[in-house]
Amino acid sequence: MPRVLLADHDFPELELERKLYAQAGVELLVGQCRTEADVISAASGCDGILLQTAPITLKVVASLPQLGIVSRIGAGVDTIDADACARHGVWVANAPDYGVGEVATHALALSLALVRNVVAYQRDIAAGRWHYLSSGPLRRAGEMTLGIVGLGRIGKRMAHVSRNVFRRVIACDPYLIDGDFPAYVERAADLASLFGASDIVSIHTPLNAQTRGMVDARVLSCMRAGSYLVNTARGAIVVVDDLLAALDSGILAGAGLDVLPVEPVPAESPLLGHAKVILTPHAAFFSVQAEVELRRKAAQNIVSWLATGRPEYVVVQGTRHPA
Repeated sequence: MPRVLLADHDFPELELERKLYAQAGVELLVGQCRTEADVISAASGCDGILLQTAPITLKVVASLPQLGIVSRIGAGVDTIDADACARHGVWVANAPDYGVGEVATHALALSLALVRNVVAYQRDIAAGRWHYLSSGPLRRAGEMTLGIVGLGRIGKRMAHVSRNVFRRVIACDPYLIDGDFPAYVERAADLASLFGASDIVSIHTPLNAQTRGMVDARVLSCMRAGSYLVNTARGAIVVVDDLLAALDSGILAGAGLDVLPVEPVPAESPLLGHAKVILTPHAAFFSVQAEVELRRKAAQNIVSWLATGRPEYVVVQGTRHPA
């Protein structure tokens, strides 16, 4: 019987995965792996690994000769060494399209909460202040420009749901040709141009070598005073110290962050309680329906590979075949 390790998870129950694998004649093992050693030990003899954030490194892949596929419960694969998997013939799969609408609407919600000072009003009321000017002047959203970094599935949906809210939507994505830009989205020549022209910037790129630390002091300095930044993509895209400096200097009037370089947010982080920051707990993906879709697609990748030699959503095409 094939064996699959669910290397880590934060779900309250695993009925979906247990049922799917039982129907496919697959034995499911469950762990909470945090280190390479954890994964290597727990995945011994396994044909596949299903994971959220457990590390899949060169050492892990090299130590598991029977491993044929790893499937990420999510879209990003930044905890997986894709090059190591490719060298060893291990397939890498993901679930890239499970919560597109949820992430886009969450990004829009954070944008509007910042622009309309929703959280600040709540805080002021709790402190006994009841006045429409308590949190300062507000600008009209319909006169603002929204800038989108990364025009993939989620970036395009963000543009679509936002186009009637803001006066103008622009985007920067060097991997798309002009014909792939929606008619209602203007193309920014580069990142600096986008940040310079936008009142609000929403980030929708994967985390990789090119995007890690991409939003830094240099890029933020291109923005006009009183602008906003929203990140629902990956925390390490933004240099947090540079973000805090931009908030303190007034370049940024606010930031809405669903993702951070270290999660959960450390207790000593200056982001906690910052008057200009709205935090949500990596929840942009979530709805009941989206979570079911995510888990089903990620788990099905391994079932499909065991049955046909190929997962549904290929990130790295491997050479290893089911036993």
